[in-house]
Amino acid sequence: MNRKKIYLVRHGQTDYNLKGVVQGSGIDAPINENGRRQATAFFEAYKSVPFDQAYYTGLQRTKQSIQSFLDLGIPAISTTDLNEISWGDYEGLPMSPEESQYYQHMLNEWQKGNLDYCIAGGESPNIVAKRMQRGIDAILNGPGETILVCMHGRAMRIFLSLIMKQDLCHMDMFEHKNLCLYLLEEKEDGTFELLRRNDTEHLKEL
Repeated sequence: MNRKKIYLVRHGQTDYNLKGVVQGSGIDAPINENGRRQATAFFEAYKSVPFDQAYYTGLQRTKQSIQSFLDLGIPAISTTDLNEISWGDYEGLPMSPEESQYYQHMLNEWQKGNLDYCIAGGESPNIVAKRMQRGIDAILNGPGETILVCMHGRAMRIFLSLIMKQDLCHMDMFEHKNLCLYLLEEKEDGTFELLRRNDTEHLKEL
């Protein structure tokens, strides 16, 4: 079995990111002008990487962020298994002080190990992890060695926790910015080594 090298990126900025409005999986916002600049900068930095396969989610901001790679003819798969967590009733709302307080309470619950806790109408980490594991398995068992994956902030934290065999209650260790890069390389024993973490060097000129 070929060992994988995974270039995992978060999507470029959207107006919702800029305004501090909750997106989740229910808001299918496009990337904005700055997000397009971020996507172009990432492409210019990594267009020479011989990607065998690309994956993006069911939300347009991820496909848009790697569209230049897709235009090169790299085979690509869209999968909702990698979608962002659903923030339920909070999606589409600005983060008010009251909502920020509730959000922090939720994070505290997750860090204490209550991974079934969720916002009303939304998903818990345990629910997301089930579909995320399907997505990871599809990538690991799928074609190619050098893989490009574009997804979302909270979903990335869960993806990284699962693939790095970390408990989900510690997922906030995996920080992220728009169009940041995590680079993972599979070792002989099937575990993964993290070579780059929240890398935004390609965005330094923006």
